Amino acid sequence: MADHEEEDLRTALRMSMQNSPPEPKRSKPRDGPAGAPTGLPEESSEVKTRRLQRELMATAAEKRMLDARKASPSPSSVSGSAGSSGSALAAKVVRKDKELSLEEVNLGKGLSEEDAKQLFSMVFGAEVTKGILAQWSNQGIRFSPDPETSMGLVQHEGGPCGVLAAIQAFVLKYLIFCPPELGKVVPNMHHNMGSRTLSNSPCVASNNFASLTEDAKARALIRSMGEILFLCGSNKRAVIATLSVIGDDTERSKDNLDDEVSELKLVDNALFSDRNNVITKSLEGLSIESAADLHKVLRVNTYTTRESAFKRLQAVIPVFQSRMGALLFLISALLSRGLDLVQADRDDPSLPLVTAPFGHASQEIVNLLLCGQAVPNVFDGKMDLGGGMSLKGVSRPVEVGFLTLLESLNFCKVGQYLKCPKWPIWVVGSESHYTVLFSLDTTVQDENELEGRESQIRKAFDAQDQSGGGGFISVEGFHQVLKETNVELPTEKVDLLCSTGFIVWSEFWQVILELDKSLGGLKDSTGLMGKKVFDLYHFNGIAKSDLNGNQLSSGGETPVQRPRLTKLKVSVPPRWTPEEYMTDVAVSSGSGGNESGGKVTEIAKPEPSQHAPLVDCIRTRWPRAVCNWIGYPPSIV
Repeated sequence: MADHEEEDLRTALRMSMQNSPPEPKRSKPRDGPAGAPTGLPEESSEVKTRRLQRELMATAAEKRMLDARKASPSPSSVSGSAGSSGSALAAKVVRKDKELSLEEVNLGKGLSEEDAKQLFSMVFGAEVTKGILAQWSNQGIRFSPDPETSMGLVQHEGGPCGVLAAIQAFVLKYLIFCPPELGKVVPNMHHNMGSRTLSNSPCVASNNFASLTEDAKARALIRSMGEILFLCGSNKRAVIATLSVIGDDTERSKDNLDDEVSELKLVDNALFSDRNNVITKSLEGLSIESAADLHKVLRVNTYTTRESAFKRLQAVIPVFQSRMGALLFLISALLSRGLDLVQADRDDPSLPLVTAPFGHASQEIVNLLLCGQAVPNVFDGKMDLGGGMSLKGVSRPVEVGFLTLLESLNFCKVGQYLKCPKWPIWVVGSESHYTVLFSLDTTVQDENELEGRESQIRKAFDAQDQSGGGGFISVEGFHQVLKETNVELPTEKVDLLCSTGFIVWSEFWQVILELDKSLGGLKDSTGLMGKKVFDLYHFNGIAKSDLNGNQLSSGGETPVQRPRLTKLKVSVPPRWTPEEYMTDVAVSSGSGGNESGGKVTEIAKPEPSQHAPLVDCIRTRWPRAVCNWIGYPPSIV
């Protein structure tokens, strides 16, 4: 019996070393795509599976024969050129994967037909077009090859930008503020991040993104994806979705993230490239157009520890870099949260998460990836509508935040949780696209005494605002705000504000600005307190013509198509002084931060303000901010 088993293993080894797999038997040739070569028949999924099984059996056979060689002084009967090349391959496998046997093959569980139907309907709805499905089936999670934007994820299709922007925000968190975390596996990472003290690290002050290594970017991506999935899974689990058409030889776990064997670096790169080629071949002809397609090809694994999830993500990262990557990550996030919980998060679960007619990611998708809950609104907490009805907003502080052009147009009001995240990184939403805004310095979010007081008053006002962010409250709510914030308004001011039956924020705020500090107001005789000057960076992953990189040719500057990174110089005037006061202001000798933190050394006139829709978004976070940049204006579309 043992002889037969050994002979089977040797046969499998010989079959795996053929230059090309045996041609499958077909009753008639399969139609290929237009222009495709006819000499190379396309493998069916069944044939691919059999070939992968043979290769796995061959690898197991190689390992067993190597073990036999070590145990016995006599050489193995399988030798020659094929044996020597197989031994080299087996040695790499043993070193990299420790032990590999057929029992370790794990493509994951398939979804039930019911879950596949619920998932497809939840994401795309019943009337999705082929164009939208194509957008979501042709977007990988890949870094830009351009050195100046190498920290950014490239977007090729219009729909999945919400998924890419959310991942991008977390990637920047790790690259800028948490580089020590990239060199180790931290099972309970969210407990080890600490406060914003990392902003004093030298790496924070650097904007030399071209110096980032591929290894550091890959680690940041894996950490980011893992953190988002555990956030969706209430820090209890992460579900990772892959495809059955991709063999487990591309998904085998490698070593831990530690670089214990530095000499394998080049081997890793070669294997990585080979995996990408294998995956690209495997995905040829694959399309997701129905729940039946999801049921057929989707495979999922659930992980309850961060370490195991990180290892799995490291092993399958080429799958997420493939053209199905953005869709697979969205599915992973939805399954990590749980389909029923996702529907419970939403105000109207009958609508698809991918919105018609252009296939954009909904606010629910973005909130799920940023907050762990698929709520449809951006305000804090819940808004009671009466009659037992309410609207759901963001329920807790977040790592990275969100700003939107729609707030500047008075369509919504972003709450403090999303507007003031732990790290100075924001996904920026426009009517049709998501981009990312960030700073290299966490102090841009620090509040001085007067800003803290303003935030306190605004939070109390918003808590009484039942208009959906319209900026007005009832007379009863107004008296509650005065009580909670210890504001003592003269009787005539109270009567004036309440004369219409409701109180508007802008009118109330103007009264606060003119009220003495001893009465709870913010009147400032100097007119200088609260001024800030700092830098922001804006990244748009869609390739656009760009002169900011100063690409030169014999005819001068030549635009190149690439993602766009724009540096903005931001000056925030004191919000409690008139606009015209900014004609001549004292500027701190420091490079940024609060005016109160530096010595006034010179008087300088501000540069002329430049405007773009992004500036309107920035002003929802820093009112009346003045922005300047070099080159093309930053684009949020």
